[in-house]
Amino acid sequence: MDYKASENIQDLQYFGEFGGVNPSISDSSTYTFLSAKTMFDTFEGNTEGCYLYSRHSSPSNLYLGEALAQLEGTESANVYASGMGAISSVIMQLCNANKHIVCSRTIYGGTYAFLKNFLKKFNISTSFIDITDLEIVEQSITPKTKMIYCEAVSNPLLEVADIQSLSRLAKKHGIPLVVDNTFSPLNINAAKLGAEIVIHSLTKFINGSSDCVAGAVCASTDFCLSLKDVNDGAGMLLGSTLDSLRAASILKNMRTLHVRIKKHSENAHYLAAAFEKDGLKAVYPGLESHPGHETMKNQMNAEYGFGGLMTLDVGSLENANALMELMQKEKLGYLAVSLGFYKTLFSAPGTSTSSEIPLEEQEELGLSQGLIRFSIGLDNDIHKTYLTMRSCMEELEILPKKAVLV
Repeated sequence: MDYKASENIQDLQYFGEFGGVNPSISDSSTYTFLSAKTMFDTFEGNTEGCYLYSRHSSPSNLYLGEALAQLEGTESANVYASGMGAISSVIMQLCNANKHIVCSRTIYGGTYAFLKNFLKKFNISTSFIDITDLEIVEQSITPKTKMIYCEAVSNPLLEVADIQSLSRLAKKHGIPLVVDNTFSPLNINAAKLGAEIVIHSLTKFINGSSDCVAGAVCASTDFCLSLKDVNDGAGMLLGSTLDSLRAASILKNMRTLHVRIKKHSENAHYLAAAFEKDGLKAVYPGLESHPGHETMKNQMNAEYGFGGLMTLDVGSLENANALMELMQKEKLGYLAVSLGFYKTLFSAPGTSTSSEIPLEEQEELGLSQGLIRFSIGLDNDIHKTYLTMRSCMEELEILPKKAVLV
């Protein structure tokens, strides 16, 4: 991949009416018109550059949307009050009652619950399949299928989707490929690989400071406008538009995304390699032992590495909880859900972010109760971090006895 998303984002410049280096924040819920006809035309979606009501759009949201479109290389982007607001809007826009979705078996627990439980109310069914097995993916597509849905790097098992192959398959059957790229912004440009619609939880890496909740949909101009249609747009009518103040804050943080992603990836790769050498069950797309390693290499932007997420399986939930509590005590990070913070965040997905998935299904997926998901932080001395983490494991007798410190 040679798409320079970070350069495109850096090239974005806005000039406010007072010459500020940051675009002015639109702190209004409603907007005035000089003529009644312009208001009518705006309601009908026939005006450009006019704002009606902040649930529809605002200048601040537009600025952030433009930056996100640059990030993914799409024509346009809409921003939402949460990642789930973005996900649910896309799915409801594309799916009518009695339709079908083909989805990766490992996805964020909230997405899983929405697809499996909530959509039952509309008789929309979902086939949860191994997204890395293209034969199974194609066999799962029916005449009622409205989309293929996956995460570029899945939560929490870190399976890597072959986006180019999935895109060809989706096009063959005349359906869109929808990719949640929350775990790998800049690492992977899903739209450039063929995804028709790309979703982000801006809460995570893109914002990077764990101080807000937001989401985005990056797609064609036509699709983004359809989401905002006052008559049948899911984004408009479900009311999940992002607040202008938060949009402005996220836009400022996006300017350092390229620096942060490199460091997150560098640190995660170092720790994963070190713990694998110690004999622990480390999973990270940058390790040659990862089943999706070659797929990731072929579709990633090498400059930004393999991402900031890794997992360790420490054998049991008891071990996982004890280790996380000790690591927090030793100031290695926080026992907390979410990701993309400057400090390392760790949680046991089976009892947190994937708890919506029934235990028997977790076992079928290979989601161990002893699995810890790490969002590795921006630590300046990652070797020191490794030594402290290793010391915690030794204290709890989790580290394999054959492990020898080098």
